[in-house]
Amino acid sequence: MQLVVQDLQVLFPAPGTETGGLVPVVRGISFSMGAQAVGIVGESGSGKSMTARAILRLLPASAVLRAQRLEFDGIDLLGARESALREVRGGGIGLIPQDPKQALNPVLRIGAQIAEARRAHHGGSARAARAAALELLEQMALRDPARVAHSYPHELSGGMAQRAMIAMMLAAGPKLLIADEPTSALDVGVKAEILLLLCSLAETRRMGLIIISHDLPMVAHACDRLLVMYQGRILEDLPTTDLMAARHPYTRGLLECVPTLLQSRPRLPVIKREAWWLL
Repeated sequence: MQLVVQDLQVLFPAPGTETGGLVPVVRGISFSMGAQAVGIVGESGSGKSMTARAILRLLPASAVLRAQRLEFDGIDLLGARESALREVRGGGIGLIPQDPKQALNPVLRIGAQIAEARRAHHGGSARAARAAALELLEQMALRDPARVAHSYPHELSGGMAQRAMIAMMLAAGPKLLIADEPTSALDVGVKAEILLLLCSLAETRRMGLIIISHDLPMVAHACDRLLVMYQGRILEDLPTTDLMAARHPYTRGLLECVPTLLQSRPRLPVIKREAWWLL
């Protein structure tokens, strides 16, 4: 598995203008990865989710996508037809959205949705797909997989819905899994379980894994490598083992803003932003 992103740009028309001016949201980022766990971190609006959707070409019609190179396993994603992209989406790259309860179909049972994803990419009979769906739910370490398979999304807790969404993405057998804020709506205990599950699945299945998050310490614990984004650019790309030795002032600022029980501070510091970060 190999993903190559070179000079990726995403632009949108400026609101209220008649000249068709474009505003950059992702500003020429570049990175490549294989079967490893990569974390993309940064503040809201830094372009993390937009980068993930640009890779899959899941952007609004008004968006302008540019890149010198955007390839997945030798497939040119920029020039690929929609039929080829349908094969990549799910079967090549799976995307776990931020809110699983909003992403799941509210009028279909969980087992039926997972089975549908399985058949869309692997074919086979409906019975075999249902059996595969139940097996995937069992792998999610759910207490009662059969009950979850028979449930509707609104009948599940946040953690159960997240596990069901992971199972549905895995049903297609992706080589790369992108998890966009997979733990943002979960409590601390469930967060740790979901992260451990994602990392374990990636290792067992030899998948690439991208975790998008605001939580720098959490992602550093789960991933091999970090991409730190700010206003649509990657300011720092470093192994997680080198995080505490990060040099960029933005990365240092993010680390210093994290509260800790080991040190009592009356106020958390505020990041002092510099114009040269975007040069």
